[in-house]
Amino acid sequence: MTIYRQGYEVYVKKCEQFGLEPINFRYYVIQLSPKQLNEFNNQALQQAGVE
Repeated sequence: MTIYRQGYEVYVKKCEQFGLEPINFRYYVIQLSPKQLNEFNNQALQQAGVE
């Protein structure tokens, strides 16, 4: 679940960049498609320097 939390942090930062209010973590995991979750998780890994 940690990787989802890291992906969520990327999601929150992106929302803030565009002036959007992010959904909470629970809804983030439930509502986003697997493709969307994977993309945010991959971005989190890249930011952490892990590929």
